[in-house]
Amino acid sequence: MAQQNIGMANKGPSYGMSREVQGKIDKKYDPELEERLVQWIIAQCGSGVGKPEAGKLGFQAWLKDGCVLSELINSVCADKHVKKIQKSDMAFKQMEQISQFLNAAERFGVQKTDMFQTVDLWEGKDLASVQRTLMAVGSIAVSNEDGSFKGNPDWFFKKAQENRRDFSDSQIKDGKNVIGLQMGSNKGASQSGMSYGRPRQIMS
Repeated sequence: MAQQNIGMANKGPSYGMSREVQGKIDKKYDPELEERLVQWIIAQCGSGVGKPEAGKLGFQAWLKDGCVLSELINSVCADKHVKKIQKSDMAFKQMEQISQFLNAAERFGVQKTDMFQTVDLWEGKDLASVQRTLMAVGSIAVSNEDGSFKGNPDWFFKKAQENRRDFSDSQIKDGKNVIGLQMGSNKGASQSGMSYGRPRQIMS
């Protein structure tokens, strides 16, 4: 009997811990962000994607089969990244459709660190990470400025154009020369050549 109690006592905290962890994850989920993302997805894809019931469970149910997500990624890409969008009630088909979206999102430029896992959405394990992925897609779409983005551009953080290559050849060459000069001056540096050594030479 005592052993049984010990077992139950050991089981209790671990269950409590997992609930606590899930609670922290749930707190990261942003209801206001949900509203913004829903508005954007409908603006981007059209009313054909429907509208979810308000709240986390409604948001999950809306995206769970992967079809709305696939429509979304196709709408912001010049060429359709998800070739086949097929509604299904079968779990493995829905997960497959979500995976197709994730692969397409990665090709679109979403960083792996911003990517949710299929189970995060399908099992509702971490819907905050789903929001993060969608925000990343929106940010890239609004930053591309290729005409594919629809909706309010202020909804998303515009990414810095760090990959823009609009420097002229001469500017790049000048930049290399400056770096070369800096390296050269450092190589020849010694204590005797440093500025604070010179006053002693003048005084003598």
